[in-house]
Amino acid sequence: MSSEADQSLSSRASNDDARPDNRLAFVDQGFFAGQRAAGLAEVMQIMWLYEHPIDFDQLRRFHRNLSHGLLGRLIERSPLPFGRHRWVSGRGPSEIDIAERARPRAELSDWADERSQLPADPESGPGWHLGVLPLTDGSTAITLVASHYLLDGIGCFLATVDAILGNTRDLGYPPPRSRTRLRAIVQDARQTARDTPEAASALVAATRQALKRAGRRHDTARSSTTSRPVALRGDDGDAPFVMPGITICIDLDHWDARASALGGAGNTLAAALTAKLGERMGRRNDADGTVTLQVVMSDRTLGDTRAIAVSFARVSVDPTRLTTDLRDARAGIKKALNTLRETPDESSQLAPLTPFTPNRIWKRGVDAALADPARPVLYSNLGDVGWDVSRLDGTHCDYAFARGTRQNLSRQWLERTGGHMQLLSFRLPPLGKIFIHVIAYQPGAENTKPALRQLAARTLAEFDLTGQID
Repeated sequence: MSSEADQSLSSRASNDDARPDNRLAFVDQGFFAGQRAAGLAEVMQIMWLYEHPIDFDQLRRFHRNLSHGLLGRLIERSPLPFGRHRWVSGRGPSEIDIAERARPRAELSDWADERSQLPADPESGPGWHLGVLPLTDGSTAITLVASHYLLDGIGCFLATVDAILGNTRDLGYPPPRSRTRLRAIVQDARQTARDTPEAASALVAATRQALKRAGRRHDTARSSTTSRPVALRGDDGDAPFVMPGITICIDLDHWDARASALGGAGNTLAAALTAKLGERMGRRNDADGTVTLQVVMSDRTLGDTRAIAVSFARVSVDPTRLTTDLRDARAGIKKALNTLRETPDESSQLAPLTPFTPNRIWKRGVDAALADPARPVLYSNLGDVGWDVSRLDGTHCDYAFARGTRQNLSRQWLERTGGHMQLLSFRLPPLGKIFIHVIAYQPGAENTKPALRQLAARTLAEFDLTGQID
């Protein structure tokens, strides 16, 4: 390469570095790379139901605004196998997808499942889509599905509220493929060189942690008596399968009164309901009979552009007394959350290794996490989501739910990984309701929505709770 060309290329790279930093955070890149290596695709979904006619002009305004916030971006991989991925600008679909025919109210849940399985591609786009379904009883359902690699649950709600309020943002991300391949290689190579010392320190930390965990894994494996998954015929087990999901809607006054009567707060009651459902789904630990909750805590700050801004607290809950006394569960969860805040996260020390991690290692790590012998239950409480998120067209909806779910699953895969259960809850003050969405699969069980609804109804009754289950 000539000296002039080299200087020109160096100047361009320097100008690129002067732009807003559009590199993915290590956690974002790791989540994306690990899930893709394991063949997974995760999405976030929010659904609103209106019993009255909706304002389509306001809905189209909301749809346009979604492209001018944190959902208005895509992931562009580095041309280097060990390079940092970057955010680039990306618009959503040009039109709202309005169903051509009305469907009965009884099919609303099935329609939501169908929408959750439509592609939301975080690389080639669109990374999200908005669908509308008229129902034969005159009501209207609207659902937003977005790639989980663009935003987490709280992030998706915040992006939704911004779009409703018309708060658009210019993130300064360049258009896709705005760098030539040569410029991208040079720029990413320079960045890798700068990251190498940090990665070397992370490698030392990784070695220490691996040695420390080796004994614990051995003890866990010896004490676990987890049953083997049920073998399925190929024609049954390999077909696409959507995990059963149900929504529970409960009056806030009723919910808070029961929580207080049991010696806890609303969020403790949601965690207890999660643990009790986990017990009913066969997810108790073999060693001590507890249910392990993986509690999702948001770390998102004002102006945060990360896709995944969460941390996890792990707590073991004894499910036997939950329906009569929440005090022990409340103390255990509080202790776990305090430990999370006060103790440095060991995994964060390994983050600089993300770009250097090969796909086979990502896949092995994700598979190991999914086959955790403790069979944890994922619990995410979004809390009070405010007054604006329900005003999609300027008026308050009558019903809503939110969830994270996976695409392109098979029953065989779920059996192999030991099943899955997660619960997400949020409070919607304008409606005076708490909405709880449960997704679950138990190896060898019936695994249908009617069966899950029956299980939820029995569990609610144990807490002296009543509510609508859809």
